[in-house]
Amino acid sequence: MAKLNLITDAWIPVRCRSGRRVIRPDQIAEPDVLRPDWPRPDLNLACLEFLAGLVYLAHPPRGSDDRENPPKAGVLRAAMAPLAPAFELLGDGPRFLQDFEPIDGREWPSEQLFIDSARDETVRNNQDVMVRRGRYRGLRLPLAAMALYTLQAFAPSGGRGHFTSLRGGGPMVCLVRPDGAGLLSLIWANVPLGEPLIPSELEALPWMKPTRASRVAGGHAPESFPESDSPSRPDPEVFFGQPRRIRLVVRDGCVTHFFQSTYGAKYPPERWHHPLTPYYAKGAELHPVHPEPGNFSYRHWRGVVLQSDSGRQPSALVQYLKDVEYGDCSLIVGGWAIAKGKATPLDFVWSEQPVFRLPSKEVEDSASAAVEAADLASRELARRVSLALGEGSRRKTAGRKVGNIAAGGGLRVRERLFVHTQIAFEGVLDGMSAGRAFAPEKWAGVIRQAALAIFDAEVTPGLADLSEARRTAAIKARRQLLAALAGRGAAGKRIFAALRLQPTPARHNGGRAE
Repeated sequence: MAKLNLITDAWIPVRCRSGRRVIRPDQIAEPDVLRPDWPRPDLNLACLEFLAGLVYLAHPPRGSDDRENPPKAGVLRAAMAPLAPAFELLGDGPRFLQDFEPIDGREWPSEQLFIDSARDETVRNNQDVMVRRGRYRGLRLPLAAMALYTLQAFAPSGGRGHFTSLRGGGPMVCLVRPDGAGLLSLIWANVPLGEPLIPSELEALPWMKPTRASRVAGGHAPESFPESDSPSRPDPEVFFGQPRRIRLVVRDGCVTHFFQSTYGAKYPPERWHHPLTPYYAKGAELHPVHPEPGNFSYRHWRGVVLQSDSGRQPSALVQYLKDVEYGDCSLIVGGWAIAKGKATPLDFVWSEQPVFRLPSKEVEDSASAAVEAADLASRELARRVSLALGEGSRRKTAGRKVGNIAAGGGLRVRERLFVHTQIAFEGVLDGMSAGRAFAPEKWAGVIRQAALAIFDAEVTPGLADLSEARRTAAIKARRQLLAALAGRGAAGKRIFAALRLQPTPARHNGGRAE
């Protein structure tokens, strides 16, 4: 009979300095182990979360002094051993992240464990063009285990009774990466403070007890709330949520199908605060941040890499910077970008961003102001390029055209502004980390130079071949962009207000302001 224990068996593929290996979880403490090496980036990201959660259960740092002293391989192996009964993937007893008992549900092909697999309606309509059906006929047990964890951790909405993860569908995942270190150093940097889970407490894990259904005879059961709401010492279930009711089916040593039922644990995302996810304020509640498709640039840093009054950074990053006073680190940022209101994955994001140790809230506020000014300028650039290219839409109430910043040339140049100014922005933060004052006038000049260069590169080619009306519209759009970048007009005033600058006086040429 096929079996796999996720504690005692070697099942995790990793890259090492000497090549590729398959290891047990405790072997992450061996010095040559560098990173997970699954065939998909979402599995690699989820594997890092899984390992951080496993170490949190077995041997977490108990105080800040432990952060710079990760456990040795032997210590980690001994600490994980008591967890083994809870980490059987198959068998007659409790199964990892599966229903406590066999379920009578629909049988699904194993490829549906992957978030980007074509769904029923897509297949019925023969629309599975980009992601075809039948990519995975059967999954070997290690791959099935990692796919199952990834689905439970990142689950988008799957229709009625198929719930999202405890961070909603496709959460943003942020992991601290200390410079120049192996896999254990990365994992240890992201493990919250806590106490080991003792064998008698294994029922804290949702699959170790009868499944907590969210719909019962006669009505609905309450939602699932955490035992501990502390971001620094979270409920163990925060790493091992189980929103989907699943039982794997094995044939010839591979997972070929799984049974899935409805109405498993229903987690209100505003009540579960995951240490590896940033949150934004919505009224009095904090909600998990979700990635947007495309490039993750410094436009997205507020509340993630940088502090923000309207959100909360990943608590793992905050705790690490508190625990480790010196030493550089970066932040891995990843996750599925899911279409709002749908279960459709649009893009998988994976990037690595620098982390700056800014010395005070005043300096943090200056950094946030620099981002806000660039964001406002990018929107104005997008509007003006959209109008210059004839892509604007007519606003019914005012009878005039407005630029489209969400598609076409407008969207393209908005992203390009952040790419063009990324190095300069990092230089600004590097200087402020070293004690130099923020120079808002200089930053406004950087934005202005980049925005005008992008406008000209996008609009000027072929301009002479256009109609007189189109040329006039392009010239007008550039003049309005110039005014905004000098702090004039409604958009310009917002840009300069973010930087606490006064608008540049207009020059007059023949009675016309420029």
